[in-house]
Order: sequence, then C-alpha cells, then structure tokens
Amino acid sequence: MLTRLFPVWAVLVSLMAVLRPGPFLVITPVITPLLAFIMFTMGVTLTVADFRRIARKPYPVLAGVALHYLVMPLAAWGIAKALAMPNDLTTGMVLVGCVASGTASNVMIYLLRGDVALSVSISTLSTLVGIVATPLLTRLYVAADVAVDSWGLFRSILTLVAVPVVGGVLVNTFCHRAVRRMEPVLPLVAMVAILTIISSIVAAAAPALGAVGPLVLVGVILHNAVGLLGGYWGGRLLGFDESVCRTLALEVGMQNSGLAATLGRLYFSPLAALPGAVFSIWHNISGSALAAIWASRPPRRN
Repeated sequence: MLTRLFPVWAVLVSLMAVLRPGPFLVITPVITPLLAFIMFTMGVTLTVADFRRIARKPYPVLAGVALHYLVMPLAAWGIAKALAMPNDLTTGMVLVGCVASGTASNVMIYLLRGDVALSVSISTLSTLVGIVATPLLTRLYVAADVAVDSWGLFRSILTLVAVPVVGGVLVNTFCHRAVRRMEPVLPLVAMVAILTIISSIVAAAAPALGAVGPLVLVGVILHNAVGLLGGYWGGRLLGFDESVCRTLALEVGMQNSGLAATLGRLYFSPLAALPGAVFSIWHNISGSALAAIWASRPPRRN
C-alpha cells in the first residue's frame, strides 16, 4: 500500500526539499550508491529465464526497445527546443529521453492487466541496450556547445547499471531462497532510495525552481504523453494486440528517470538533474491513472 502512494510521498518530499533544502543537500554524496542499490534490487527480481523469454518472443521485445529509443530521445529534444529551454534543462530532458525503461512500468502493467512477461523482457533488454545507447544518444542530441563526456557516461552506466543488475541476477540465481524471503520489502526499500535521490536533487535546484519549475513541468508532462501515445500507437501500427499495445505504451513512456537525474548531476549541473527528478514524480502519477483506467477495461484481442 505504501509503495502505491509513491507519487504522494514524492510530492511531499519535494516540497520539504524546496522549503528546507539544507538537510537534503547533506545526503548528496550518497545519491550514486543509492542508485546502484536500486538497480541491484531490480537485478535480484530477474532470473536467467527472463533472458530466455527474450529469445523466445523477440519481435514484441525488439519493437518495444526500438520504439523506446526512437521516440523518447527525439521527443525530449523536440519539446525542449519548442519550449526554448536553456542548455542545462535541454540536456536534462535529453538524458531522460535517452535512458532505459523505468522499473515502475512493470508494476503499472501488472495493475492494468497488460503483458507482464513482455514488460520485464523489454525493461531488461532496454537496460542492457542503454549501457551503450544512453551515452551515444545523449551526445547526438545535446547541443554542440555543451560538452558531453560520453566515455564518462558509459563508465558511470556500467558502474551504476550493468554491474549492480548482473550482481543482482547472480545473487538471485545462487541465493534464491534468501531473495524470496526479502522480496516483499524490496519495493519499499527501493522507493525510499528513489525518494532520497529526488529530495536531494530538488534541494540542489531549489534556488532556480521559481524561474524554471513550471517550464520543466510542462516539458515533462508533454514528454511523458508523447511516450505513452508513441508506444501505444506504434504497437497498433505494427499489428500487435491490445494487451501488447498497452504494455508498449508504458514501457516507452516510463523512464529510468532516477538514472537520468543522477547522470545530470554528476556530469552537468543541478538544473540538468531537475527534469529527471520531476519525471520520476510525474510518470508514476500518469502511469497509475492509466493503469486504473485500463484495468477497468479488459483488453480485446485483434
């Protein structure tokens, strides 16, 4: 129940960080290890069978990953330019567009009666593809006058994503019984870690929020909407049934925005981290609402 109220906690924590940024700035040094821990918790929910599933059902999985990395980076760049965002915010928007699918999408797809197995497969493959795609796409879309440390981004993604996820899979493989006992508390622990990251990033950007906060919120809402629509209608154009289309909508529209926020803070500026923090809040609100609507309307098969 506590984890389902994540958007509420995220908004409350963000408000506290704006009003009293000092205590939240103290935790800035732990953001990077916290994100690695979140990715580890994702890894321990995966098994070798999840990777076999990708091989058995490749077409929808490949379509989902392709739509994700085609729609979201381009939409982020286009929206940032249309709204005349400054360079730091544009970079933050692009980072959100260039990261992998968010793990929260798996929960939303379960709630809306979508294809959970497909969701896990897309999330897994997009995370692996993102190790290379995120730094390359960021460099492609970020303005020429903004320095992008592609190799640094690649090293950080290896450290923050690849190593923790692989470590989690190995722990689940060799210590499966222990993982099963801890599994019920992992979502709550991961939520607390994400809230900690959001609060620190919002606190760092608090001085500029009055000027750019509304602009970032509009950009994030548009970006998320384009992703949801692009995933759903991309699936329809490819001839998939309704359940798959719903799954693609959330897999494309929901991002690993915690990673984007952390990379923005590490390699650019507090402002570049802000779109990721706001996206973390908004995509859970929109995803929960969409899950509630679709859950009341069972998918029809084509």
